[in-house]
Amino acid sequence: MQALGNPWDELLVADVALPAPKAGVLRIRVESTDLNFADILQCQGRYQVRLDPPFTPGMNAAGTIIDTGDDCGDFRVGERVIGPTLDIWGGYAEESMIRASLAFRIPDGLSTLHASATHITHGTAWFALHHRGRLQPGETVLVLAGAGGVGSAAIQMAKAHGCWVLAAAGGPAKTRMCLDLGADAAIDYRSEDLYRRVRELTDNRGVDVAYDPVGGEHFESVRRLLAWEGRLLIVGFASGEIPSAPTNHALVKNYSIVGVHMGGYRTEDPASLRRCYADVHQQLIEEKLKPVISDVVGFDTLPQALERLSSRGTTGRVMFDPAT
Repeated sequence: MQALGNPWDELLVADVALPAPKAGVLRIRVESTDLNFADILQCQGRYQVRLDPPFTPGMNAAGTIIDTGDDCGDFRVGERVIGPTLDIWGGYAEESMIRASLAFRIPDGLSTLHASATHITHGTAWFALHHRGRLQPGETVLVLAGAGGVGSAAIQMAKAHGCWVLAAAGGPAKTRMCLDLGADAAIDYRSEDLYRRVRELTDNRGVDVAYDPVGGEHFESVRRLLAWEGRLLIVGFASGEIPSAPTNHALVKNYSIVGVHMGGYRTEDPASLRRCYADVHQQLIEEKLKPVISDVVGFDTLPQALERLSSRGTTGRVMFDPAT
């Protein structure tokens, strides 16, 4: 990015020499990077961590270590790793930098592509459902934006945990995808009344856990759909609208509104991150979980892919591979 703005307008391909990695930094040959809405916000200068141009976007990257700085623990050249990228050296590149302290080895039996495609989505779902939501087998879970990256991960993870899953998405193609992922029922909130349909499907009981990465217009309905001692998981605001809730309603129905900020665990509780990825990677190897990858793009089509992501024209995960 030479200037802040929409990445589909401002991104360009350039040759940039990476410096030797400093202490605690790994230099990797990028093999896979996931496209995230947060990358778009950062390019626009609207993300909470602001980078001044020029910079290479892509907040995460996965690949093979080609050089290490001092104090990188037992990481070695040739190992496959994944993690958040360092400063201006983002993942939409042939090479990138990641902090050793935040890197995770990709275990044998798991492809770099699948590790990358699930790093944010399934990591977020794990923290939301298991760590923050205390999900129990047999509970009823409502997943909004079920055809998206974090939504599709939540459907799979809740089903793998023995829950009954309702998914909401926009349009017939997306609701079919939710059913294919294992959802027990899917609601098209473009053509159906979300509140009424969930009440019908749950015999008016509501849901134990609501997983909301959207916010916006459906938040009010979702809040009212919580059963006694339910948990409303605030995962994100893809709609761009940050809602608020009347606390007296939470008191009367005894439900919890729970924030889910996975990135905060990097500094606040790194041990939880290690537990998260040990569990997620093992479930991927055992094929209890599987990433939904809709497209793999290279440099030429990356800007258009980010624009589709911004307009919600994608399903599952769109991935970047510099070799494509």
